[in-house]
Amino acid sequence: MLTFGLNAYQSQLKKFLRRARHARNQNNGKGGTLDPLPIRGPLRRYNSDKFRQDFRAAINVALLALPQGMAYAAIAELPIVYGIACSAVAAIVAPFFSGSRHTILGPTNATAFMIFSFFLIPGMASSKGEIMGLMPLLCLMVGAFCMVGALLKIADLLQFISRSVLVGYIAGAATLIIANQFKHILGIAEEMEGGGTTFVTILARLIENLPSFHWQPLCLGAGTLLCYLVLHSRFKRIPVFALTLVLFSALAWVLGSAPGLGFDQIQKFETFSFHDLAPEFAVFSQPGLFEKIAQLSTVAFAIAFLASLENTVMSKSLASRTGDRPDVNQDMLSVGAANIAAGLFAGMPASGSLTRSALNYDSGARTRFASVFCGILCVIGIFLLAAFPLVQHVPRACLAGLVIAVAGSLISPRVIRICLRSTRDDALVLVVSFVAALFAPLHTAIFIGVALSISLFLRKASRPYLVEYEVGDDGDLRELGEKRRRPNPSISIVHVEGDLFFGAAELFRTQIQRTFVDGNLRVIILRLKNARHLDATSVLALENLIRSARKEDRHIIVSGASREVYRVLKFSGVLEVLQDDCDREKGESNLFLYSPSNPNISTRNALKRAQQILGTQKADIKIFYDPEKDG
Repeated sequence: MLTFGLNAYQSQLKKFLRRARHARNQNNGKGGTLDPLPIRGPLRRYNSDKFRQDFRAAINVALLALPQGMAYAAIAELPIVYGIACSAVAAIVAPFFSGSRHTILGPTNATAFMIFSFFLIPGMASSKGEIMGLMPLLCLMVGAFCMVGALLKIADLLQFISRSVLVGYIAGAATLIIANQFKHILGIAEEMEGGGTTFVTILARLIENLPSFHWQPLCLGAGTLLCYLVLHSRFKRIPVFALTLVLFSALAWVLGSAPGLGFDQIQKFETFSFHDLAPEFAVFSQPGLFEKIAQLSTVAFAIAFLASLENTVMSKSLASRTGDRPDVNQDMLSVGAANIAAGLFAGMPASGSLTRSALNYDSGARTRFASVFCGILCVIGIFLLAAFPLVQHVPRACLAGLVIAVAGSLISPRVIRICLRSTRDDALVLVVSFVAALFAPLHTAIFIGVALSISLFLRKASRPYLVEYEVGDDGDLRELGEKRRRPNPSISIVHVEGDLFFGAAELFRTQIQRTFVDGNLRVIILRLKNARHLDATSVLALENLIRSARKEDRHIIVSGASREVYRVLKFSGVLEVLQDDCDREKGESNLFLYSPSNPNISTRNALKRAQQILGTQKADIKIFYDPEKDG
């Protein structure tokens, strides 16, 4: 008896789809339907006790969100008001649509640097003014992609993206972020203006301009980094990020007052006014709007994909701690709404922030209103910074040191080690994703990793295997060793499992033809009980197999065929080819339908037909039946 395992990749993908649909249908008992305003339920049950805990958590998160917003805007080479505005607007809008109660949305490392790397590509933007003018359009496109994806339940499928892709990509992006911040640490940002789009080019420019470095920003940046690492390791619940930035900004101001030290010459951030809080929509009235949309479509889709993936991973991570059931499609809808709002209010693309969300949970937040309060506090912070130009006293080197610390925290040696040691495919995906993030634009690198991961999976899943068994005296199957002779090679039973669609058709035909190597083999019984979804390609492959077998005086018999298989064979005309050597008036047939009441009767009848073709009735053939497989 031969067992033919045809676990083709389409079969696996369809299993994934079925699982995703099942998970969606079970989610919250609502059949996976998106709620246009899920905040209504928590609002009805809100009370003063929840308010106190939410507001206390919001203060902690806001003290982290404001300087982080500045940092991520700096990564994207945007005015810091874009990062702060995104932190405020996304935090306010997202909870109205989110399915997670602890999620905090805003700018993130990876999305910020994806923006930076995209606009470094020649021809994408001629000036910083043009980049800022394109931000509203980019945010709206990211939001539109996310909302469409939520409506189509795309987030259900994100869980099937290999974790190695995300780990390798984030490690590469973090390395790139760290390398790019050294221009501020060394005080050579002006010398490196307009150069360096990948890790190699950034590193080359750093080495080239290294003789021009200044020790003052190096001391401030290194001191800020060291202070943050020490404080962060000892004090987990206080806003160490904001505290460190304030301390070293004050130190830089004091040192800048001292004559002859040169600290007054270090580069600082430009202040902003209330006028800067209004977004620019000039791009929508200018000619060539559709060209701009086409230009931004790749990075917008990449940011939407990454933001949704980040948010899904983050929400599931928090849900595992809280015991909540995550609704990934609802969360994807919130990401879309947050990005559309960010586009309308001078922001940058938003995603789920793991650091702010984790701090929100650790600070005792009870409901999603903690995010709303955080956003409101950030709005107050924006107006205070606009009214009192304190930003101009913040050295870029200090913020660069904090960015390096945050980027470094994204690289997890433990997780990387697990991915590298699990399987060769996981290791390869991680390494390629990491290298792609270093050598290619980030909006391209993420898809390189995903494409490789899917390709390796498809290669693995589409490999059919062919195992030959012999039947023992007790009726059990045992594998037939390569060195042992087949006890009865004249008749072979081939058990086909999986979907016989276009992607598996050629593999199916090739593997069956491999059995023709045995010259004594006269009849092949194809047991198609577990074969599904025949299409034109697979039917043509079966027809070709039947005709080629007959040319060698061999015969193909089909047993255990479902009604679906029967209809496809009949309507395609291949059934006539299969039955061509049968005397139908005498009741001869080469097709035997599956009978649920007796799973083995079709194979038994097929064996009788095979014996009839061979002209012998002496073969003692036992049929193996595994109820767990065939049930």
